[in-house]
Amino acid sequence: MFVFGGQSSEHEISCLTAVGVLDALDHDRFDAHGIGITKAGRWVRCAAEQIKALHVDEAGNLPVVDDSLPTAVLFRDGEVVLLATRDGDRLVDTVAVDVAFPLLHGPFGEDGTIQGYFEMLGLPYAGAGVSASAVGMDKHLAKIAFSAAGLFVEPFVAMEEPGWTVKQALQAVNESPLLYPLYVKPTRGGSSVGVTRVKSPDELADAIETARRFDTHVIIEQGAVNAREVECSVLGPLPGTAQTRASRPGEVIMRTKGGFYDYEAKYLADEAELVIPADMPDDMAQLVRRIAIRAFEAIGGEGLSRVDSFVLADGTVLINEVNTMPGFTPISMFPKLWEADGLSYPDLITDLIEQALARPVWSR
Repeated sequence: MFVFGGQSSEHEISCLTAVGVLDALDHDRFDAHGIGITKAGRWVRCAAEQIKALHVDEAGNLPVVDDSLPTAVLFRDGEVVLLATRDGDRLVDTVAVDVAFPLLHGPFGEDGTIQGYFEMLGLPYAGAGVSASAVGMDKHLAKIAFSAAGLFVEPFVAMEEPGWTVKQALQAVNESPLLYPLYVKPTRGGSSVGVTRVKSPDELADAIETARRFDTHVIIEQGAVNAREVECSVLGPLPGTAQTRASRPGEVIMRTKGGFYDYEAKYLADEAELVIPADMPDDMAQLVRRIAIRAFEAIGGEGLSRVDSFVLADGTVLINEVNTMPGFTPISMFPKLWEADGLSYPDLITDLIEQALARPVWSR
């Protein structure tokens, strides 16, 4: 059962991810059912054909979950979890669900909230658990976890006290050792939504206001200058094994000098080149892979993550963030990296489902 859409600013990307995963699913082994979550938070029943219809139209408009679809109900009945469609005061088209595949990006999906609901139902699900999802989503908490594991992160200032003001944030930055350029981000956001690259102090206040529109917590990070932006795809252990797996690194290279890998570059425009695998010596690639695994394990990762890092000129590797539900669109780095390592897109999806079925959940 796919769950996609959601109330976050990444709703549309989640819809595209659902299409990508559905297309890659081994339909000889698995039957696909869908729950779409509208921007208003309503759960609707989606057939596979309706999921496949979600695409970018000729005008460049991104897809959204259709609010006119019938309401979906997910509940536990004895030892079985059931998905049904509400028809007035009746439940119809009821099917048993064996495993959930949450394809939600951002708040109310990637942050541990829906994972907690699956735990309560006793429903196996793909991807990170409650705590790993919550920590991975919170850039401040993640940096604390990385630092505790002995990993390097960019210097930062975090604003999260109740009622903090832009003036206080500016003062905190002025009193810190942070050097420009800075990146101002919603602390609990993704896909670079609300992120601004700040080159001088006079741009900082507007950037803080922008980030604050997406989250009450804001983090201000020192940019990694003259660094390579490198990403690894990480998978949890296969059933019966204990070895976390990391792909060879890939590199993000911006076509525009001074640009950064923002929402548009990731999903809509041809502004970034993904070099797979990254052109680097084998010993450096192996170091990046080992550090990616350490970052994944530092937050208690399960299932999958994309670990984003910066490699400095002196060989130092800085962990930027861990994305516990990376995109699965046709241009996404996560599946492309595994394809380059010989794990096909369909086999990748099967791998994640098998991990989910082998992992215990609290209520079972």
